[in-house]
Amino acid sequence: MYTFDSDSRSMFSLRVLLLTLVLLNFRLLTSAETVVTCDGFVQHLSCDTGVISVQSATCGRTSSQICSVGRPPSETSNTQCSIDVPAIFKRCNGLRECELNTQGLAPKDPCFGTYKYYTTNYICIPAETSVTCHGGYSYLKCENGRIQINTANYGRTDKTTCSEGRPSEQLQNTNCYSPNALAPVSKSCNGLESCEVCATHTVFTDPCFGTYKYLAISYFCLPSGVCSSIVCEHESTALNCDEGTVISIHSANYGRTDSTTCSTGRPASQLAKTDCYALNSQTVVTSGCEGKNNCSILASNSVFSDPCVGTFKYLYISYFCVLKCKCDCTEQ
Repeated sequence: MYTFDSDSRSMFSLRVLLLTLVLLNFRLLTSAETVVTCDGFVQHLSCDTGVISVQSATCGRTSSQICSVGRPPSETSNTQCSIDVPAIFKRCNGLRECELNTQGLAPKDPCFGTYKYYTTNYICIPAETSVTCHGGYSYLKCENGRIQINTANYGRTDKTTCSEGRPSEQLQNTNCYSPNALAPVSKSCNGLESCEVCATHTVFTDPCFGTYKYLAISYFCLPSGVCSSIVCEHESTALNCDEGTVISIHSANYGRTDSTTCSTGRPASQLAKTDCYALNSQTVVTSGCEGKNNCSILASNSVFSDPCVGTFKYLYISYFCVLKCKCDCTEQ
């Protein structure tokens, strides 16, 4: 049994509760898991049904007991050590199973001399999935509702997918991620009942020359009525619902996931990083807007913190307008 400090436990509970309230309306949430892995070992995430959606991922130490066997007290006494690990989001979101060698996975050492461990909180959501080998066409379809892309990658993350008849040297690089896959897939498919995308380097940047690649997509079939808002850094966005309905946040991110949104007049250096996610985006937006008829959120580092210094960011929000009685039943 794992032990968490009160701040970590409260934050995780809040994240899961907020997301649960939204997803249960559409029967998307299936389970919640926490995995703790000692530094240098392999972390394994998996979903029996659905795909992985990482809620938080940290490296550090918040307990002197976890991963302490055989370690001197000097390596386990610092329990105020924690850093976010965005690589876990990037590598695991949208997959049914994900294995990560934690050696060197954190962006930097948050507490030199302390033996650390990785804590990943994730949920399993029953998104639809599509895998298409290089040169083929990926066909996405929703029988009911509209497509909302969850994740997309043109590259390779394992040695078995699309491997038949391929020489071993074309399958070895399993850390291959296209920097721009989400943008063209989202542009081609979001809001449609069906779409097709060609899995080729003429559509996506080739992230690993000599490796045989495939296009992996996970997506939701959302009911009609989804609203969205995009606002550039330093500006405010206003969310509004009709009278008698209130806001229910579906997703939010302050950062950058493509190189074209909010790019006018910006140098390429401020647009190049497209895996930028503020980990508190959902919590901040939900706290400011959930259950209200209208709200305003400033897209700013002062509100969300800065997830990628030097990158010009934007705030993306998707939300529903639901009947007030469905999310405010305790009102007197």
